[in-house]
Amino acid sequence: MTAMPKDFMTDEQVEMEIDRMLHSYAVQLAKKEIRIKYKRRQYMYQLRNMEKRGKQLEADGITMSNMEEKLFGAIPEDTQ
Repeated sequence: MTAMPKDFMTDEQVEMEIDRMLHSYAVQLAKKEIRIKYKRRQYMYQLRNMEKRGKQLEADGITMSNMEEKLFGAIPEDTQ
């Protein structure tokens, strides 16, 4: 069987090639790398968002020690 150019593959051949590649260890390895990189990027975006919010809180004079009072008002002693 001679190899046909990729442009002349039948639909059935395309589906068979996709199925073969989906079961390939190399493809699974590359997909895992992509998932890990995507997760790290998502985490970085979350941290950027938190940093931006933290800077807004700092500009509003909110610190770790006064956060509850500034955000929610005075907290009664019996609920602490």
